[in-house]
Amino acid sequence: MKFSITVGSPERQKSGCVVVGLFESNRLSEAAKSVDRAAKGQLTALMRSGDISGRPGSTHWLHRPGGVVADRVLVVGLGKEEAFGPSQFREAVRNAVRAVADSGAADAMFYFAELPVKGQNSEWQAMQLAIGAGEATYRFDRLKSKKEDRKHSVKFGLGMLAKPAPAVARALERGAAVAQGMALAKDLGNLPSNLCTPSYLARQARELARKYRLKCRVLEEKDMRRLGMGALLAVTKGSREASKLIVVEYHGGTTGEKPVVLVGKGITFDTGGISLKPSAEMDEMKYDMSGAGSVLGTVQAVAEMKLPLNLIGIVPSCENMPGGNAIKPGDIVTSMSGQTIEILNTDAEGRLILCDALTYAERYKPAAVVDIATLTGACVIALGHVASGVYANDDELATELLQAGQEAWDRAWHMPLWEDYQEQLKSPFADMANIGGRPAGSVTAACFLSRFTKSYKWAHLDIAGTAWRSGRDKGSTARPVPLLSMFLIRRT
Repeated sequence: MKFSITVGSPERQKSGCVVVGLFESNRLSEAAKSVDRAAKGQLTALMRSGDISGRPGSTHWLHRPGGVVADRVLVVGLGKEEAFGPSQFREAVRNAVRAVADSGAADAMFYFAELPVKGQNSEWQAMQLAIGAGEATYRFDRLKSKKEDRKHSVKFGLGMLAKPAPAVARALERGAAVAQGMALAKDLGNLPSNLCTPSYLARQARELARKYRLKCRVLEEKDMRRLGMGALLAVTKGSREASKLIVVEYHGGTTGEKPVVLVGKGITFDTGGISLKPSAEMDEMKYDMSGAGSVLGTVQAVAEMKLPLNLIGIVPSCENMPGGNAIKPGDIVTSMSGQTIEILNTDAEGRLILCDALTYAERYKPAAVVDIATLTGACVIALGHVASGVYANDDELATELLQAGQEAWDRAWHMPLWEDYQEQLKSPFADMANIGGRPAGSVTAACFLSRFTKSYKWAHLDIAGTAWRSGRDKGSTARPVPLLSMFLIRRT
């Protein structure tokens, strides 16, 4: 998705559509005031008659209004001006994009970058416009025999009343890149597990590497056995699908510069194994590879933006199935680090594949490592579907991620990683158990992972509550691609 920037008054734009805003108090945005003046008070008259309003979620079309060059003007309701913040801005963008996409307009010029969003500037608005347009136009219908009717593709532009700083154009380009990375993550998440297998993820990583001239290596099970990845290989024993350890390298920084490493959980389907999950909503366990999807999506976004840093993406991927050879509660396995693990619940498998991948990450002598995983239902209970959970062995790294999430409006919350919780992982037969009981389940899962990250700065993102939506609008959200992208942008 490409965006252009045009400077000038909206009424003079030769376009299929000009998009302006209206607050609930009937106060027009600056761009809307220009349209109203050119149209000799037409917007004001419609407001007085009650035919248009600034109610949030509302959209109103004006076709060929007098004094305006554009074919159409779309007036978007912005809600209460005093409450107009990031959430309201993003919702206005989505509503506007959907309305334009359903119209006959071939192109649209959005005068949104100068709206008064609390605590944000036009750079943020430009980036969020591009991301929001990508989200609103995303469709996943490739597996339907009859595709959703799409009238046409729309060219989107950003209208500015005054010449913007170069940073605004850069923000718009970066937003478009993040939107592309999100689309990749969504596609991977929404695919069913009979298609999106570990081998499929490996092929997608190789295609990504070819497109952007990255390095890609895929370790097979024999390679993992040679490295001693007993925890990862234990999870895949019940499946007929071969596990893969996928590594993608982006080198945009200087030679020798320490890389940031992203590690994404890639369980392409999670039955729970012998500790079988309930059947209700088990179909959603195809999303258990959302961490992997977010890593590949972020790598694509970074490559598209050509960020000057070094980035490694590591994806341990397999299925968790209850086959005759599957691991059982009570089994003990040896991880790549040499630490032994007593398996008390085979449905706590994500931490088993991640711990070996985190040990593997040591070889890159990383500046920081962030793992991303739909790890625990306990995190959903703690934070719901609004915030991702952040755990870290370094407070500065945690703060970086939290601030990036706030800026990207892909928010997260700092959770405790105190030594007190490690007691719950004690095992009488191995170095540790893979679960710590019901209390603080997401915390003890992070504590488990922390035992494999002693040699570098590390953070863990639990995205179990934020990676996908359930219900009628079921689908991948591509979170936390925006957070991770902003984290890496800020590092440059």
